[in-house]
Amino acid sequence: MADSLFKVEVAFALPHKQRIVALTVPEGTTARQAVEMADLPSLFQEVPSDTFTQAPLGIFGKAIRHPEKEPLREGDRVEVYRPLQIDPKAARLERAKRQAKEQ
Repeated sequence: MADSLFKVEVAFALPHKQRIVALTVPEGTTARQAVEMADLPSLFQEVPSDTFTQAPLGIFGKAIRHPEKEPLREGDRVEVYRPLQIDPKAARLERAKRQAKEQ
């Protein structure tokens, strides 16, 4: 019996460039496998390729705890998350310090 196929998307974005790759995958494909199939390193050559093999993943904005085990469903959009450049708490603290100096 042939595997049933379905459509998913893989998304990645930089501040200046975004891509959503549409894929047709066999049943049982995991989120991490879909990212591999999307071949994002060829689309984002300015990003180290291990970014895509190690990055946290999510489906429609919800983080996936174990992307190597998470099977996809028809219509899922796998999102590849970039590492944070600065801790959000540190960024808020810096903004608050700047605003205090301006007053």
